[in-house]
Amino acid sequence: MNEYLSVFYRVSERWPQMDYHSHQEYEIYFFHSGSCRYLIHNQIYDLEPGDILLMDGMALHKANIPNNCEYVRSVLHFSPHWIKGVLNELGGMYLLNVFDTLHHCLIRTKENDESKGLEKLFLQLEEVSRSQYLGNKHAETEQKILLLQILVIVNRLGQLDSIQPPSNKVEKTYHAEKIATYIQKNYMSKLTIDSIAKTLSLSKSYVSHVFKEMTGFTVMEYVMGCRLTQVKYLLEMEPDKSLKDIAFECGFESVSHFSRYFKEKVGVTAKEFRQKRLKLYSEENG
Repeated sequence: MNEYLSVFYRVSERWPQMDYHSHQEYEIYFFHSGSCRYLIHNQIYDLEPGDILLMDGMALHKANIPNNCEYVRSVLHFSPHWIKGVLNELGGMYLLNVFDTLHHCLIRTKENDESKGLEKLFLQLEEVSRSQYLGNKHAETEQKILLLQILVIVNRLGQLDSIQPPSNKVEKTYHAEKIATYIQKNYMSKLTIDSIAKTLSLSKSYVSHVFKEMTGFTVMEYVMGCRLTQVKYLLEMEPDKSLKDIAFECGFESVSHFSRYFKEKVGVTAKEFRQKRLKLYSEENG
């Protein structure tokens, strides 16, 4: 796949990156079958076949899959900068509004005819993406055409009163979301399970248990994930800010810990990540 678009149709294997993560690309996630509870930012969604999740990518997200359960989904990542030129020419910039304004949402299609048409486009897009390695000179043009069709259908599905507001939530979901919200607002401070539990008037053991059960994260994994997400944002959006300042601003207590953690989770150093993102941005806008 190219750097600006990747698509995986009806995959069932569990990827290493199913750990908590965020990314710069927009994502269209299409759930087909099995069992999945999905955490995005501070919302927990119990998915049904045909559900579509739209994400701007920067919100921390993770699929929580029970052991020995089926898990079939299609996943599309794309760079908004890569497609904006075409959208602008066609007057279609509104197709990105849902990503830009809501940041993430659930569309419940109930596997209707539109969703079946969308699934076929995912398959076509994956086939075209693979063909570029077989010498298809028109692959990028075809990719953009198919992505436009996907965005049109997703937009239409979203207009059919199918974007789901959070329903009445069970107590465990309510508390897990409350914990996530507190962490997102305070990740830059020194946080412990004990301090979180006291602030929210919950027991320490309950905080640990309910958050892990409902999200698939431990509390401290989620704290560190929130910090990492903000670091990645600042590395790109504030290119002149020092790595040391970014580390402390995002809640890391030492530069050495920050450096080790970033390399472990992202696979490159923070400096390399910044250089790559700035280079990619300049190419997209060149």
